[in-house]
Amino acid sequence: MRADSKIFVAGAHGMVGSAIVRALSGAGYNEILSPSRGELDLMNTASVNNYLNFHRPSHVFAAAAKVGGILANSTQPAEFLRENLVIQTNLIHAAFEYRVEKLLFLGSTCIYPRLAPQPLKEEYLLTGPLESTNEWYAVAKIAGIKLCQAYRQQYGCDFIAGMPTNLYGQNDNFDLNSSHVVPALIRKFHEAKKAHAPTVTIWGSGQPLREFLHVDDCADACVFLMQHYNDTEIINIGVGQELSIRDLATVIKRVVGYHGDLTFDRSKPDGTPRKLVDTTKINRLGWYAKIPLEDGLRQTYQWFQQDDNAG
Repeated sequence: MRADSKIFVAGAHGMVGSAIVRALSGAGYNEILSPSRGELDLMNTASVNNYLNFHRPSHVFAAAAKVGGILANSTQPAEFLRENLVIQTNLIHAAFEYRVEKLLFLGSTCIYPRLAPQPLKEEYLLTGPLESTNEWYAVAKIAGIKLCQAYRQQYGCDFIAGMPTNLYGQNDNFDLNSSHVVPALIRKFHEAKKAHAPTVTIWGSGQPLREFLHVDDCADACVFLMQHYNDTEIINIGVGQELSIRDLATVIKRVVGYHGDLTFDRSKPDGTPRKLVDTTKINRLGWYAKIPLEDGLRQTYQWFQQDDNAG
């Protein structure tokens, strides 16, 4: 990207999109298109076409998606599949139609098979069955990856795809009905602290292993990839370190300052047993995550307390 590039961030008011806008602004890019949902309906094909035709961005970050945790994915499979397919198809085709110079599509590491070898290498895509608790979202993201590859193969479009690991940070969703594990635990511990509750119940056994990347690190990687990566194959974005959900809960408990006990509801699903990404590819290009987990969780909890979500 050049200093005068006109950059469109789709999903600019979500957690990832807003972080990308911050990263771009911090890197000195001034022409950033960041429409709200009210200004641009990404589910409306004509609206997306008209927006790109009018503004003619040179670069597009496709960071918009319907996202959620295990509960949301399990109860809204049709919405997770349909809405993500429509949003990404609208963006990718319009980027081709209106001659966007480069597009970065953001997927997710849930695209990998449930029992793939660890750490997850990019070539493991489509080598086995998906995790059932988020397969609808994963199928949509795989379709987005393949659409980028198809436009590159058929039309020579410079469309790339990055696969972030589990994200957390500012502007996350803290609704217990639809949130991922980090914001859900932050809210649970925060409310338990306020209520002086003796215990906090956590879904599952606490044994699954996960990797967590601060959204500002993810945004930094996205800008880096837009500047330095040009390949048909996907590329992982992660930390390369993991911990159990039990250990994660212990860290968040300490960050929040809750002093009660933890209990685990084993009747609830655990999801994938382990999910650690291989970051060799992006590390060889020169990018590494910088924000330690506990520091990032403290920043996130501070933001949560300041936001209206804290109640």
